[in-house]
Amino acid sequence: MERTLIIVKPDGVQRGLTGEIIRRFEQRGLRIVGMKFMQVDRALAEAHYAVHREKAFFAGLVEYIISGPVVVMALEGTNAVAAARATIGSTKPHESAPGSIRGDLGIEIGRNLVHGSDSVENGEKEIALWFKDGELVSGWTRSTDKWIFENV
Repeated sequence: MERTLIIVKPDGVQRGLTGEIIRRFEQRGLRIVGMKFMQVDRALAEAHYAVHREKAFFAGLVEYIISGPVVVMALEGTNAVAAARATIGSTKPHESAPGSIRGDLGIEIGRNLVHGSDSVENGEKEIALWFKDGELVSGWTRSTDKWIFENV
């Protein structure tokens, strides 16, 4: 099973969309293996966005993610990264498909509600950055898993 990191960004939390966003991932069939509500400190924000450090928008990304609380989740499932990214929609909400989180709920790129890992490798790295050892619940199953995953 793949894992991916999801962050409900400050705009999603402030707009009261956290439950709706979580619902969409659960409804899709992804299983929550870790979740926390937190205020992001600057060091964590800079580490998370390190790949963008040399870009003009880096400072704005950091300032935004530390501007208010977020909900961070580790999700698990078959093709979790691709499934989560399809559920989220395009980085630019106005280009996102109807039915996606950003397509239904977002307007601007700088307020696009949610982050999702862009690859399996980055999902693993991001989860390790945001969650300490022992904070993930591994090996649990839901009664519905046999109706979602073929090889459970």
